Amino acid sequence: MTARRVIFEGRVQGVGFRYTCKDLAKGFEVVGSVKNLPEGTVELEVMGETEEVEDFIKEIAEESSLSHNIKGMFVSNISPLDGVKGFSIAS
Repeated sequence: MTARRVIFEGRVQGVGFRYTCKDLAKGFEVVGSVKNLPEGTVELEVMGETEEVEDFIKEIAEESSLSHNIKGMFVSNISPLDGVKGFSIAS
C-alpha cells in the first residue's frame, strides 16, 4: 500500500476540481479524500496499490478536463490512511 498527499496549485478552487477528483476515483482502486485549503490550493490524500495511486494522480494532473488549471503540484509520501473507506470530499 502507498499513501500520498498531493497539493495542487493554480486555478483549482471554484472550478469543480474536488468533484472531478471524486468522480475520477471511481475508476481506480483507491481510497482517500480531497479538500480545499484556505490559501487557495487543493489537498488530495490518496491510498492504494502504488500503480493505482500513481495512475490516479497522473489522470488528474495530465489527462482530466481540469489539468490545464494546475500550475503546480507537490507530492509527498504520508502514513497509511487508517479506517478510510471510499473516496470523499472533505470539508
